[in-house]
Amino acid sequence: MDPMLLLQMLIAALIAVVVYTAIGVAPGTDETAVLAPVTLALVVAGIPLPVVLAFFMAAIVAKKLTDSIPVSVAGIPGGVMSAPMVEHALTLKREGQATLAIRKMASGSVIGTLVAVPISLFLAFLLTPLADVLGQYASQIFFLGAVFLALMSREKVISLVSIVVLAALIQALRHFYWGMGVIPEGRVVFISFFLGITIGPMMFNLAQLLVNRERRAMTVAEPKTIQIYKTEDEHKLPNPFRILTRQETASAAASSVLGSVTFFMSPVGITIFLGEVMSSWVKGTVEKASRALSSMDAVTNAAYIAGILIPLAALGIPMSPMAIGPGNAFFNAPPVLTLEQNAHHLMSFSEIAIASILGAGIALLITYPIAVRYARQICVFVFRHIPHEAFLAMFFALVMLLAYMDAGLMGILGVMVLALVAGLLNRWGVNYGVQFMSLYAAPWLMGLLA
Repeated sequence: MDPMLLLQMLIAALIAVVVYTAIGVAPGTDETAVLAPVTLALVVAGIPLPVVLAFFMAAIVAKKLTDSIPVSVAGIPGGVMSAPMVEHALTLKREGQATLAIRKMASGSVIGTLVAVPISLFLAFLLTPLADVLGQYASQIFFLGAVFLALMSREKVISLVSIVVLAALIQALRHFYWGMGVIPEGRVVFISFFLGITIGPMMFNLAQLLVNRERRAMTVAEPKTIQIYKTEDEHKLPNPFRILTRQETASAAASSVLGSVTFFMSPVGITIFLGEVMSSWVKGTVEKASRALSSMDAVTNAAYIAGILIPLAALGIPMSPMAIGPGNAFFNAPPVLTLEQNAHHLMSFSEIAIASILGAGIALLITYPIAVRYARQICVFVFRHIPHEAFLAMFFALVMLLAYMDAGLMGILGVMVLALVAGLLNRWGVNYGVQFMSLYAAPWLMGLLA
């Protein structure tokens, strides 16, 4: 590989580590919302795909390492994937073991990454011969995937109904654009709708502020107080294999393998399931919570890494919630990439492997020691000096810019309409996976119904 390209990949990974280490600590920073627009912007800007992939992998690993910090020290999830861990983290916090929670979760992330990267590349090698067959039935697969994820969710009925509703709305907006002459007839608008679903919960929350009754219900008498207790910092280089017991290491590794194999399933669902299974036979409050946290954090890393690497290296279509969400830009970023000619076709297997290993490795080497040794200081700095609203405003502005580039002012209006609907459905229990797969299946589904 070209040494200059390797240098660019290294620099991109370092930038991602710095940025997403801070973002991971900020509460409520959803993985899709903070990764998808940035990745899309980098691809559309013409950055070499191996560089973007190194950035992306470093960002994933860094964020997953640090979003455990606010959970452990403040009881607030750093992102959607860390929400299932709050109960176990609070258990350790009540036992005076907040530091232990951070160390167990971060170490579980390391195990998950170390296991997931080689397992994912191996599975990708095995699945490569099926790529052409799966590609011929991509729309049907997306529809079945939406149905599968809907049946896996808690709100099954509304999730199933939302597939048809979203597909109808998306195709209606496309025909509206064509009828208004905003874009040439036949050109498929995708970026706007993808971003509309991405910011749906954020847009719905903002819209609620415009309703007097809703705004009054959100008003509190005084600012919320967050207690961040002092912890004993370790001054030696942390070793995940010493922090975790042998049983915890084995559970984390087994969970990582299962999380990688089930890359096509909902990461949140598989995280909760495996975390509870791995800790179900453990006795003792601290031991049970530690086993659950280390296993859950391992699964989240594995599910995210496998969810992007296997479709990217083997299939060429986004056949996982991860690939269809945060990593979607590698498969569909018009006019640079399309489903027919995307990063799978433009990158060799070795380029994908090197970029992934480099990005993940840089994040582990830098973020893991920092997360374990300076968790409290990082959390205090981000909570005090980096407003949560600043992160959200930055990503919201980027979404509006990309929507304008896609279809002008009407593109922005289309994003807002779709975002409000998607946000409402999200509030009712329809997860991102169902919504994104509905977006992909919309043309085929509406054509079938018509």
